[in-house]
Amino acid sequence: MNKLMTCATMSLALLAGAPTLYAQSQPEQTDKSGYSDPAASGEAKTNFNDQELRQFVEAQSGINEIREEYMAKIEKADSQKQAQELQMEANDEMVSVIEEEGLDIPTYNAIATAYNSEPKVRNRVDALM
Repeated sequence: MNKLMTCATMSLALLAGAPTLYAQSQPEQTDKSGYSDPAASGEAKTNFNDQELRQFVEAQSGINEIREEYMAKIEKADSQKQAQELQMEANDEMVSVIEEEGLDIPTYNAIATAYNSEPKVRNRVDALM
């Protein structure tokens, strides 16, 4: 369980930059309907359905593989720039894994946050593993 919590936290940390990277690559929009961090606003959802939690568990499996692969590459990077490029590649692959499982990034991040802070969510996720 500690390994999952550590992996979820590491994945969350890597994905935290995804909305920023996405926003930087998009033209500025006049409406404010972009990504928001529900955990930061205190409005975090914790009543996830079983399908969302199963998708999270499946996505986490793929993310763990990517994280392990890229952590080794990043540690061997010759420069800070190369390490950042590798981190962005890992981020892109993680986003793809999450989306392939049918989740969006805010939902994945909300589940990961709830896993670390809400015993009910943690127990439900652990039961699905």
